Amino acid sequence: MSRKAPSAALLPTLLPATLLALAAAPVPARLAAQAAPTPVPSNEDPRIHDLVAAASAARVEQDIRTLVNFGTRHTLSDTTSATRGIGAARRWIFSEFQKISKDCGGCLEVRYIADIWKGDPNGRIKQDVNIVNVVAVLRGRTEPNRYVVHTGDIDSRVTDVMNATSDSPGANDNASGIAAILEAARLLSKHRPNASVAFVALSAEEQGLFGGEIVAKVAKAEGWRIDAVINNDMVGNTRGIDGVYENTKARVFAPGLPATTTPAELRRILTNGGELDTPSRQLARYIDMVADRYFPNLDVEIIYRLDRYGRGGHHTPFFNLGAAAVRLMEAHEDYTRQHQDLRTEKGIKYGDVLEGVDFDYAAKMTALDAATLLSLAWAPATPDSVTISGAVQASARLRWKPSPSPDVIGYRVYWRKPSEVNWTRSRFVGNVTDFTVQNVIIDNYFFGVATVGRNGQESMVAFPR
Repeated sequence: MSRKAPSAALLPTLLPATLLALAAAPVPARLAAQAAPTPVPSNEDPRIHDLVAAASAARVEQDIRTLVNFGTRHTLSDTTSATRGIGAARRWIFSEFQKISKDCGGCLEVRYIADIWKGDPNGRIKQDVNIVNVVAVLRGRTEPNRYVVHTGDIDSRVTDVMNATSDSPGANDNASGIAAILEAARLLSKHRPNASVAFVALSAEEQGLFGGEIVAKVAKAEGWRIDAVINNDMVGNTRGIDGVYENTKARVFAPGLPATTTPAELRRILTNGGELDTPSRQLARYIDMVADRYFPNLDVEIIYRLDRYGRGGHHTPFFNLGAAAVRLMEAHEDYTRQHQDLRTEKGIKYGDVLEGVDFDYAAKMTALDAATLLSLAWAPATPDSVTISGAVQASARLRWKPSPSPDVIGYRVYWRKPSEVNWTRSRFVGNVTDFTVQNVIIDNYFFGVATVGRNGQESMVAFPR
């Protein structure tokens, strides 16, 4: 016959008095501190949810309509008229940044960054042209020289890239991108990030990415520490040339090895891997993570390429100088609305006009920009000099230099299978610079480390080098 276990209510009466006294005694403070686990910060921020909800399709539409009404924004178009041409467009963008700054008590530093581009008889700029870009910086509180950069293109074109006089509305390409950076500036101006955020309206994209090249060189000369560059180029179209309508997806083009890759780094990558884990591709994963966390109906598709086949974007000059830089754009393109004279042929209407822009979708893409920018700017800097060891061992050991940012609470170690696009496994390891992932074999996974701030925001993941 089995004995019945005593009930929980009877247990105290059955325990020896000495054990009861020990159980009831207070734990010494020193031992309690040792036993208390390190709190794991939440990486979801309600302020980002509020930021996403505040993005306005009406404001985005108003900005796109204003830009279209300048007639043409071709790089070689009129610069003196108050109502037509690229000169009027860039002055209006400058004034909009100033209005935003006035509303936030002068929080934006607004300026022009310009240079004379020498003419080339064989190029798309045949005579010397003053290429003017508009820059507004929301200065960081604690790390003013660390930058997150948001770019879009001012200029537009028709079929003939040298035609500077015909009407070229450029509603989606790329008034939608300029509207996105203006709206993102309005949204972020309500906050004070730790790192600086630069909102940059670039010129001469259609003529050869010259505006981006000028700003990238100035940023390098001024010593900007650029964490990320997100270029918006066509973020408003939801009807594809193939007849597909899609308003719940975005593409991020993420390049691989930059031109600054040294021979030693190339040899290391060829031996140990990392071509899928360049800083630009970590930025793409970060954008995808933000979308998954804050957008129930927007999925990011990462494409491991600099840009579309035979095409280019203004993230390229920054990438060429070694920055993490990506192109964020719509999931489906309609080529009848890109680089086209305004006309109708065989029942097809050509031209980049307002009817081709889905303003609600453009606002959602803008919200994704803003959420990513603020997350990055609130987060600490990525850990430096991450290394990994563990060959022919049962565990992988990661070491890194501490992040130079203030308010670091610790680090999160990530790992994923080689067949997986995004980081799928992680552990918050506290404020250490050396951690071993037990019983996870180095040969079967890729690893990385992110810095975690006291506010819960995380940096991009740093891949071991």
